[in-house]
Amino acid sequence: METARGLLVPGILPERCFDEFFLRFNLLDVPCLKVALSKALGFGIIGGSMMVKIPQIVKIIRAGTAEGLSFKSILLELLALSGTMVYSITHGFPFSSWGEVLFLMLQTLTIGFLIQHLGGSTSTGILFLGGFFSLLAVCLSPVIPMAMITAMQATNVPAVVISRLIQASTNYRNGHTGQLSAVTMGLLFLGSLARIFTCTQETNDSLMLVTYVVSSACNGLIVGQLLYYWDARPAGKHKQQQQKKKKKN
Repeated sequence: METARGLLVPGILPERCFDEFFLRFNLLDVPCLKVALSKALGFGIIGGSMMVKIPQIVKIIRAGTAEGLSFKSILLELLALSGTMVYSITHGFPFSSWGEVLFLMLQTLTIGFLIQHLGGSTSTGILFLGGFFSLLAVCLSPVIPMAMITAMQATNVPAVVISRLIQASTNYRNGHTGQLSAVTMGLLFLGSLARIFTCTQETNDSLMLVTYVVSSACNGLIVGQLLYYWDARPAGKHKQQQQKKKKKN
């Protein structure tokens, strides 16, 4: 039992909750249930984040185009993700409270590169990747003062808002959502909602909490557009489909 405690307590349960659940068999302890639920949600979000943008990436590759996706929105999203990761690491927050950011960041980088590559600017895409990782390395180094890291996290709220508004305005102008994946956006929306609960339980950091609340609202806006434009198609594809129907007739 002591061995099990040594494995579980540091990363998953506080010692008091381990004793309540596994020694006293008190499975109805409310504070410990909240901790257990928060941890389960946290690791569930991290597990889901490993695949959350894969549908978007696959959709882009299959279509051979990133039409409807805004590169500026991608840049702002990366600013928010990297800011949260740097802030969480420097403050020593548990991995279960922010781990999905790492996987979302890597997948968002892939989408950003694909936008450039499929747009005929592969060299720009390579410079984009190199520049991002260089800046991230600098931010994680002792060179950057804590005040600047806190300021980076504070900029996440406007970055998230502007990022989603750019994507929303792109959708509105196009009259469709292009290659935007409904599965990906739906999972991002649910994940950000769940993070509101885990943040209050594991970090109790007001700056992080505001970021997740705003992120949930902005992701909800894009999900709403996906539902509104569900049957809308790009004009080019609509014409191609009409021509195919005429040929068949």
